[in-house]
Amino acid sequence: MMLAGSFIITSCTKKADINPLLAKYDTPFEVPPFDKVKIEHFAPAFDSAMALHKSEMEAILSNSEEPTYENTIEASYFAGELLGKVSVVFGEFMGVNISDEIQVLAQEIVPKLSAHGDEIRLDPRYFERIKKVYENKDKYNLTEEQLFLLENDYKSFIRSGADLPADKKEILKGINQELSSLTLKFSQNVLAEVNNFKLIVEKKEYLSGLPEASIQAAAEAAAKDSLEGKWLFTIQKPSLIPFISYADNRELRKQIYDAYVNQGNHNDEYDNKEILKNILNLRVRRAKLLGYENHASYVTELRMAQNPQRVFELLQDQLWNGILPKAIEEKAALQAMIDKEGGNFKLEPHDWFYYTEKLRKEKYDLDESEVRPYFELENVRQGIFTVANKLYGITFTPIEGIPVPHPETTVYEVKEADGSPLALFFMDMHPRPSKRGGAWCGSYRDHKFTKDGKEIYPLVNNVLNVTRPSGDKPALLSIDEVETMFHEFGHALDGMFSETSYNASYIAWDFVELPSQIMEHWAFEPEVLKLYAKHYQTGEVIPDELVAKLKASANFNQGFGMTEVLAASLLDIKFHMMTEEDPNLDVMKFEKDYLSSIGLIPEIYSRYRATYFNHIMGGYDSGYYSYTWASVLDNDAFQAFKETDIFDQATAKSFRENVLAKNGIKDAMKMYVAFRGREPKIDALLNNLGIK
Repeated sequence: MMLAGSFIITSCTKKADINPLLAKYDTPFEVPPFDKVKIEHFAPAFDSAMALHKSEMEAILSNSEEPTYENTIEASYFAGELLGKVSVVFGEFMGVNISDEIQVLAQEIVPKLSAHGDEIRLDPRYFERIKKVYENKDKYNLTEEQLFLLENDYKSFIRSGADLPADKKEILKGINQELSSLTLKFSQNVLAEVNNFKLIVEKKEYLSGLPEASIQAAAEAAAKDSLEGKWLFTIQKPSLIPFISYADNRELRKQIYDAYVNQGNHNDEYDNKEILKNILNLRVRRAKLLGYENHASYVTELRMAQNPQRVFELLQDQLWNGILPKAIEEKAALQAMIDKEGGNFKLEPHDWFYYTEKLRKEKYDLDESEVRPYFELENVRQGIFTVANKLYGITFTPIEGIPVPHPETTVYEVKEADGSPLALFFMDMHPRPSKRGGAWCGSYRDHKFTKDGKEIYPLVNNVLNVTRPSGDKPALLSIDEVETMFHEFGHALDGMFSETSYNASYIAWDFVELPSQIMEHWAFEPEVLKLYAKHYQTGEVIPDELVAKLKASANFNQGFGMTEVLAASLLDIKFHMMTEEDPNLDVMKFEKDYLSSIGLIPEIYSRYRATYFNHIMGGYDSGYYSYTWASVLDNDAFQAFKETDIFDQATAKSFRENVLAKNGIKDAMKMYVAFRGREPKIDALLNNLGIK
């Protein structure tokens, strides 16, 4: 048996031989030693960490004493700490320090991790002990958190196949390993597609209509790519969105937009159609093996929705049928503008953004280029910190000398109002080829207590891909990018305020977006804009006239925005409603036929199409609806602030204590009712969407 002591670095060990992933973290706040980790450290670290975890679990499972909460459940939470630490650093490399070497290594490591997890989880001794503890739970005097975790542990073991006969467990292990490899390959292909596409513009007249900042950024990107005197655009959002929104050259808009919506759909080495087909079929096979009709039924069972039918009731019956007519009205308005200008063509998807901006300018006299100078990145960041301070009393202080995953990462020490420590907060803001797209929040360490009762504070990170500084201009953000910063910061607060006791939590996935989406409501409140929206050159606070325009245009193009999100959510659920495997499944035909059947107009694509729908590779499978489900919650929850004051500290205290602190260790509906005093109502969302 391998003991924990096997991995203690002794004084006689040569410094050059020390694997920083296996040594005690001798860093400020015990942050992972990102600056010392090299790719060659991962494979031996994983081997050692998995071996240690096995030995820790073997000690638990071979314990001859009667299973108790302490010697089984609690002991399992403390096991695998080293493996968790190694996995966190590896995951960060996979997100923000991507290289060919790390991707090749991931194809080896990820299936091994899946097999390791299954080997432990499907050991019959483990489930037998958990079952005994569960059946005797009343005699342990458990806390509310412990009881919640135990009940969910028991359910998760059943759902993971622990009760299956041995032969079916082996089948399940094979499915899980194959799925882990395929989902990894899918995401790697999407990243390759993003990095491989380049729209190179050689004539300046083709840049007509584009904001100067976008042109300058493209020139700098071209120079970095040894294309001096040219302009380089990519399908990364900070490059793509300004181009399709403002470039007068319709053919080039079509070229770049078609590249974006056809990621993974080029019948080449990065094509994802066959991979997605195999993933969907494997998920069907696993669901049937575990006794479920389909993957969607399996996934939604323990969420607030409880079943896919309730998802369809919200998305299709209550929202789709109300919002689609708005999108059709918007289409007609855009076509009218094309006709008025003498355009002899019908509106197409690559035209939508361009004519939307022209119509916004015409209707509200609002051009996003007017707003960007007031949304300088540092001002927005400080605005977010100010909102958090006014709500919760917490402070953010920049701190140096902390190991970071990438040199562009900034770190902040977060403290309570009384000066006591709360967390460290890491931010990595801009796109680069070694970083996957999108925006996300994670953690390098969650809140917990050690075996001897010492409180461990969380290390939380936000990763975004917003506009870079360009030339002599700082990073000036779009309206969407500002909203994204507030969104991800909401997730960060959820992590900072967490009061979990162990490395264990069960967050209802359709509740997970409430903390993030409620923060979006503060972003453009006039009172909040006055705090942070200051002109980057003059320091002038955003004028009332511009605030009024922002407010007046807040619901502009809402039909399009909501329609594309609902389309993606419905497509995700429909894919995972398959009840039988289909070896001849054509995922693009499935997408086209289904979205046509629900009336999606051809001028709008689903927010994510099948072959680059990364969300359903990374935890949102049968769960992309969660953003919309949480919209019911966040609109209703923000109404509680509006009924008092948007900075009402009593309401914020209740939200922190009842929702953010308990998220993952208490039933989602019980948390919400404890905060709001009742179950959520859809009225506020419908009112904001103009649906009744």
